[in-house]
Amino acid sequence: MQKLTTKLTIAATILVAAASAASAQRMTAQIPFEFRVGNRVMEPGTYQIGWDYHLSASPLFLIQNAHSGRQAVLVPQARVDPQKAWAAEGSPKLAFACTSGSCALAELWDGAGSHAYTFHSPKPGKDEAAYLRVIPMQRDKGE
Repeated sequence: MQKLTTKLTIAATILVAAASAASAQRMTAQIPFEFRVGNRVMEPGTYQIGWDYHLSASPLFLIQNAHSGRQAVLVPQARVDPQKAWAAEGSPKLAFACTSGSCALAELWDGAGSHAYTFHSPKPGKDEAAYLRVIPMQRDKGE
């Protein structure tokens, strides 16, 4: 079962990478801290974020480090209304749920759509302080 899951994950990554490369929906973000995406730890750096709706009714997201090429495929947990301040500003955002020990990607909004997307992130411990770090994204040229 583990081998099948690994093969499906690799296949999904390849499909999303190919679709994202051709997709007009690509953004770039400078993330200055280490963070988690699913079960992967990603280093600080410049990231390209792409998504595609062709494979399902819900988008699949690809986040890729522009320098190392390390990437992760994300399936949203839920669609939500974008935060009111984000909608008023109209700029795309990434939100990270952070504790004293780490940050995890929690939410993404493309800056124009009527929905933001949330992602599974670990719950803080009983005595851990939690906070959000919001990182702006820029639309890639040609958007």
